[in-house]
Amino acid sequence: MTLASWMDESSSFAPDARTAKHTPFFEPVVNSFNDGGYRPNVSYHYNPNVSAYHYGVRHPMKPFRLMLTDHLVIGYKLHEQMDLYETRRATEEELLNFHSADYIEFLQRITPENSTKFADDLKKFNIGDDCPVFDGMYDYCQYYAGASLDASRKLISGMSDIAINWSGGLHHAKKYEPSGFCYVNDIVMAILNLLRVHSRILYIDIDLHHGDGVQEAFYLTDRVMTVSFHKYNGEFFPGTGNYDEVGVGKGKHFALNVPLQDGIDDESYVRLFKSVIEPVIAKFRPTAIIQQCGADSLGCDRLGCFNLNIKAHGECVKYVKSFGVPMLCLGGGGYTPRNVSRLWCYETSVLANVELNSKLPDSLPFRSWFQPDYSLHPNLGDRFENKNTKKYLDNLRVQLLENLRYLNQAPSVQMQEIPPDLQNITDDKEAQLVDRIKRESEIDKYKDAERYYVNKKDESRRGELLD
Repeated sequence: MTLASWMDESSSFAPDARTAKHTPFFEPVVNSFNDGGYRPNVSYHYNPNVSAYHYGVRHPMKPFRLMLTDHLVIGYKLHEQMDLYETRRATEEELLNFHSADYIEFLQRITPENSTKFADDLKKFNIGDDCPVFDGMYDYCQYYAGASLDASRKLISGMSDIAINWSGGLHHAKKYEPSGFCYVNDIVMAILNLLRVHSRILYIDIDLHHGDGVQEAFYLTDRVMTVSFHKYNGEFFPGTGNYDEVGVGKGKHFALNVPLQDGIDDESYVRLFKSVIEPVIAKFRPTAIIQQCGADSLGCDRLGCFNLNIKAHGECVKYVKSFGVPMLCLGGGGYTPRNVSRLWCYETSVLANVELNSKLPDSLPFRSWFQPDYSLHPNLGDRFENKNTKKYLDNLRVQLLENLRYLNQAPSVQMQEIPPDLQNITDDKEAQLVDRIKRESEIDKYKDAERYYVNKKDESRRGELLD
């Protein structure tokens, strides 16, 4: 009998209270021959401050979904299976690696109180209902971008095989403006950091919406391949992402888009995902993978129109993990907080190689949010009619494989060895540390000289003078 069945309420056996208190809510997944016994070192990157920000009462983006996710991860004791890192903010210089100086300056200066003074800039920088001005907006951007950069550093240094930052994945932000609830594009910044030492990066996006900001940033290069699964009808936000968007110039055929219709179900989505990703990885041969795991592609999402359940969404993450390539997993969309947190907790368990009991822990804070079933896997399917016919999906698969046919071999890149930023500290902080070490060295020299004098004095014979 497995641990999961032992803890199931429907089981014939029930542990006593003391046993139940010390019984974990997960069991290790036994590696099979197929996965080669891959047991990655997983790191979890977070900053508790990021969940405190608020877009507005009626705005669908709710950062407190990250707090619910962290509570679930801790409630299931998944933190015991990973390295935990509380991340620092991204610096202005790091944000400027992708975004324009005038846009970052605008984010620093704008507040709800002074926004009337920036009437022209509000139009220039696309500030409105989707991307409102709220208290601490620039700080919020620094926190989630800093976590993605920290996760990328752990992959570069080899300290992690898989790094997780659920606060990241804001894939719509452009170089000069915010878009679709996204103010700075942490994904692009993480990719730029990884490109310092990795020759080829594969970006996979399973959000409901097209990952247009990331695609646009790398549309002209063959070192980053973007693959996005999303709803597309020409009108649905952001209005891009048809299968004929394949890249330009050197980047031609290094953008792959999978446009889907309303109501796609678990079986159809997972089968299509695997049939596309397997040849992509085989042909492109990435040295690192970033997967954006937007939860708005789940069924019953506030802004969603798919019928995916949590296990199907997680199966896509599990499949990418199975290739054993260094991997950065990020959040993204998701507008029903209780389901967002369920999904990202489950996918954390998939990446950490453990299986969770479907019944939520009794001691979980905010457990009432998950009523009435208090389950990790509620039924989220069958809400929408599936308009993705077998003929449509077969034709789409043929078209996508035809696009991949042009990738005869993985692009080669001449690389120079760049020492990774292992310390994850800013230049200012590094200068302060150097100054402190110098001062401590001077003190140590003085103390060494004093100790030498005292020792010699103690060793001298009676009546002997010591200079």
